[in-house]
Order: sequence, then C-alpha cells, then structure tokens
Amino acid sequence: MRPNAMLAILLIAAGVVALAYQGFTYTTREKVVDIGSVHVTAEKTKSVPLPPLLGAFAILGGVILLAVGTRKS
Repeated sequence: MRPNAMLAILLIAAGVVALAYQGFTYTTREKVVDIGSVHVTAEKTKSVPLPPLLGAFAILGGVILLAVGTRKS
C-alpha cells in the first residue's frame, strides 16, 4: 500500500474516532499534604475536549488525500 493512501486511511479513522468520542479524560495524582512521613495524594480527573470540527476536517483531509492519490495513478 502506498504511503499517501495509508496516511489518508489513518486520517479518516482518526476523524471518525474524534467525532465518536469528542474528547478524552485522564487522571493525575497530586500531592495534597507532605508533612514528614505523612503523604496524602488526591486523584484529579481532567478532560480534553475535541471539537467536532476537528474530526470533520480530518475526515475531509483524508478523503481529499485519497482522491488525489488515486487520480495520479
């Protein structure tokens, strides 16, 4: 498979995933208290939203890349 076609398929797949999930969350551990031998940590959940427009642009870019690649051959 050609590299352009592979990149196009990856862009389309990433766009579909971005549209389906619309963001991701992750958990971090932060020290709250650190006094001598006493350590207290707290887990904080943070989220990173992905706008639907980003997924649409990824799909559109993949389709255009795929169309240009097939036209050249």
